[in-house]
Amino acid sequence: MAEEKTTAEVEETMEATTKETAQETPKQDPQEFLENFNWEKYEQGIERVDDSKLKEFEELVAENFVDTADEEVVEGTVVYLTDREAIIDINAKSEGVISLNEFRYNPNLKVGDKVEVLIDIREDKSGQLVLSHRKARTIKAWDRVNAAHDKEEIVSGYVKCRTKGGMIVDVFGIEAFLPGSQIDVKPIRDYDQYVNKTMEFKVVKINHEFKNVVVSHKALIEADIEEQKKEIISQLEKGQVLEGVVKNITSYGVFIDLGGVDGLVHITDLSWSRINHPNEVVELDQKLNVVILDFDENKSRIQLGLKQLEKHPWEALSDEIKVGDKVKGKVVVIADYGAFIEVVEGVEGLIHVSEMSWSTHLRSAQDFVKVGDEVEAVVLTLDREDRKMSLGIKQLTPDPWTDITSKYPVGSRHKGIVRNFTNFGVFVELEEGIDGLIYISDLSWTKKIKHPSEFTNVGDTLEVEVLELDVEGRKLSLGHKQTTENPWDKYEEEFAVGTVHKAAITDVVDKGATIDFNEDITAFVPQRHLEKEDGKKLGRGDEAEFKIIEFNKDFKRVVASHTAIFREEEQRNVKAAAQRQSAASEEAKPTLGDANDALQALKDKMEADSKKKK
Repeated sequence: MAEEKTTAEVEETMEATTKETAQETPKQDPQEFLENFNWEKYEQGIERVDDSKLKEFEELVAENFVDTADEEVVEGTVVYLTDREAIIDINAKSEGVISLNEFRYNPNLKVGDKVEVLIDIREDKSGQLVLSHRKARTIKAWDRVNAAHDKEEIVSGYVKCRTKGGMIVDVFGIEAFLPGSQIDVKPIRDYDQYVNKTMEFKVVKINHEFKNVVVSHKALIEADIEEQKKEIISQLEKGQVLEGVVKNITSYGVFIDLGGVDGLVHITDLSWSRINHPNEVVELDQKLNVVILDFDENKSRIQLGLKQLEKHPWEALSDEIKVGDKVKGKVVVIADYGAFIEVVEGVEGLIHVSEMSWSTHLRSAQDFVKVGDEVEAVVLTLDREDRKMSLGIKQLTPDPWTDITSKYPVGSRHKGIVRNFTNFGVFVELEEGIDGLIYISDLSWTKKIKHPSEFTNVGDTLEVEVLELDVEGRKLSLGHKQTTENPWDKYEEEFAVGTVHKAAITDVVDKGATIDFNEDITAFVPQRHLEKEDGKKLGRGDEAEFKIIEFNKDFKRVVASHTAIFREEEQRNVKAAAQRQSAASEEAKPTLGDANDALQALKDKMEADSKKKK
């Protein structure tokens, strides 16, 4: 090991070397001097360097070499690229290595580019300097992001991917969140169109605790839009026609973007024709002209119209159409009271359900037509001023009441279908347009009917007889029982007053009891007529003989009595006894001769008594 030199000896050697060099060699370039300088000779004291050269050397080192112990971010130059790494020169003892993964945001990286790096490892196992571009970007990025937020500067970012509720954007190497609502001023339907694009943003929020950054692209264009909006609003006038873009479609209307100002076209103002949904007329992002119908004082709510740009269909309706004409159209709407028919586009007529059939029995319009049907009808009324038209279908066929007297004369019998019930009778349809009423009293000869549903059902076929016909009032009175023989004519003789019939008590009520002689005849037995001969009364189920004491064919009333049977026998016995007694009394009565004899005897006795007194 060489013996250490004193400071004076080193200085003397360097001074001598400097003089010799100065005399023998011309002045060298500093960079060339650094490259050719022999460190080993200098350290061993063999080669001497003068003080001016050493000072110059120190300045070059300070200017050109990086202190690898310092963790500050420095700028380096890309000197070479491999398939996986970038070689970066930071003016240190050796070049550094950075994985190309850290440059994925910059696919156009090339030799000569300046990049920011942070010394990660000063010397790895192979003596290589390891640098980090990602860490350098992160450190610098936060400074830049905070500065951009504080100064409200515009930054550039790379949209990396979609995420829940928005997008992930690389801003200075920091993953920032771009909410879906902050992408544009209009609703976004396709987020994927922004992926892998570089856009400008404004930093709107920073959470230092969680290192979260929120950016907005919408904020950049809102200022311009606000200016446009103020300009547009200031120029708005009713009746003005503007161009807009369909921004949103709802069930009740369409929102139109007029260049920063939104207006609504209600579904009723989209088309003169009736539509079910606005998407039948317009589609998203469609450009179209609209007219301003109205707006509020602040002009924040603007009512627009689309159909108003065209002439009203009623104004274009042919003058040749008049009442009585036949027209064709499509059923567009059906209600319980009728159907709306579109005769021409935007012109509708109403066919009331009463004009769909000659039948007086009203039904629902759905029984005759359905939406989409092509129908022919007759114009009944036409009001061009109020834009109303009424139509009729039944007028296409003859009125069945025109020959009603010859077709359905009184006394004729027919078959009809039960269509409806009322509390007082049944409506029966003989044919389309001809309905008749059967009163409850004309349903059956024998049954006591409280409601028609007890006798028949809707849809049943009944045989009827025409009882009355009112052509002017279009009323037809029918009867069902008249089609059969009246059994009460026969019962009038069979159950005549005084006839006796055997039957059982069917039911007992407060005022008496009922008995069924057959399926038609139900008789009433008053309470006092239930008494038997022994003084007891008949009860439910007891069988006995009953005498008819009342029979009314018109009111179908039959009254019977059990008591009358033995009471009449008693009366006969009493009468017979009275007759016998009367006969006996007659036989015992004295004659006139006997009376004279008695009177003579009484006279003689009175005279004899008188003589004795004297």
